[in-house]
Amino acid sequence: MLVLSTKERDRLKVLHEVKRGHLTQRAAGEQLGVTARWIRKLLVRVKKEGDRGVAHGLRGRESNRRLPESLRSKALKLVQAKYRDFGPTLACEYLAKDHGVDVSKETLRQWLMAAGLRRVKRRKEEVHVWRPRRSCRGELVQWDTSEHDWLEGRGPKLYLVAMIDDATSQAYARFVPRDTTEENLRVLWGYLKSGGRPVEFYTDKSSLFTVNAPRPEAADEALKEELTQIGRALKELGIGWIAAHSPQAKGRVERFFGTAQDRLVKGLRLAGARTREEANTYLEEEYLSQWNRSFTVVAAGEADAHRPLRAEHDLAAILSHVEERIVTHDYTIRYQGTIYQIGRVDIRTGLRGGRVRVEQRLDGSLAVRFRQHYVSVTECQPRPKATPPKCVKPKTSKKPRAKGAPGWMKDFDLQKSPPLWAILTPEKADVGRETG
Repeated sequence: MLVLSTKERDRLKVLHEVKRGHLTQRAAGEQLGVTARWIRKLLVRVKKEGDRGVAHGLRGRESNRRLPESLRSKALKLVQAKYRDFGPTLACEYLAKDHGVDVSKETLRQWLMAAGLRRVKRRKEEVHVWRPRRSCRGELVQWDTSEHDWLEGRGPKLYLVAMIDDATSQAYARFVPRDTTEENLRVLWGYLKSGGRPVEFYTDKSSLFTVNAPRPEAADEALKEELTQIGRALKELGIGWIAAHSPQAKGRVERFFGTAQDRLVKGLRLAGARTREEANTYLEEEYLSQWNRSFTVVAAGEADAHRPLRAEHDLAAILSHVEERIVTHDYTIRYQGTIYQIGRVDIRTGLRGGRVRVEQRLDGSLAVRFRQHYVSVTECQPRPKATPPKCVKPKTSKKPRAKGAPGWMKDFDLQKSPPLWAILTPEKADVGRETG
């Protein structure tokens, strides 16, 4: 049985009209959108082969690029055994790297769908406003944290703190045990050491970055600027801060997390990572290097907007928990329930009653600065509380009174007591007899 497509059947009908003399070769070519020369070749093929002459000559023949069946079965077995929940793109990379099976992602996708190992998912229609990338590297860096089961129950709960450049999508990330100010400052320290100071950071409105103060009652009401520890550190470093009003606004770092929750989780599984140290080792040596090599773009501008760290940028002092304290008259300060004594050699004019800057640094040490100089402090040991002396009662010969009736009721019996008129005075008793 000869099977022809609609286009081939239409072409055959026109050729039959030419054979009958109803159409010229030029008119047939214009109707089919081909040249008159090709019409003559088709007429020769139809004359020799019949209606089969309009069919494509390669129909029914195996493609020269068709992969052998053994390679197909090997790839499907490996996917079922090790990469069942991997997508075609990621599975292709591991098949080529670890097993030498070199197939394209589209070929593997077709094999998986034919074997029933993958369903065709309909894409959700996303509506968003397009925003162009920044032109220079370091002009804007998006900063966020992702909470996910990164180790799939093999180890402790981890958080991924990531910073991704808006112009190039180059990423810097670390796993931390908690999403706190201290851990975010540690990640910021690593970024500043590796790349320098960017112009601005782009984050959400988390309490780590902004103080959620109530709105002013009047439009012209002056409010004191309140900064979090991270906000203060960025201000001292000369780095700007922009707040995103929605997760979609910082979509670049959100998409980075979406990819990491698929690729990074599976990579950590194959690497057998069970601790935070092992996870960070794989993240730094394998995943981030692959991301920055394969998923980044070239910035529109050649300039790098990152600025170097100067001598005045003491990261140990800036990236710490900073509070202010007032020095008392005996040159001591109170911090977190402990009294600290300022050293005698550091006492100077204006210190008593002045304000000092107390820095609780990331390494656990405490530093106190007055104006531009650091002063030495020692922890004061609390004085032992004196117990009050016990009151000793003097010894007396009197026996303690027995509990019960009071002393004036002792030996009193109501039945044996005389009548009331007998107890009264004699004058009143005589009056009582006369009236009675």
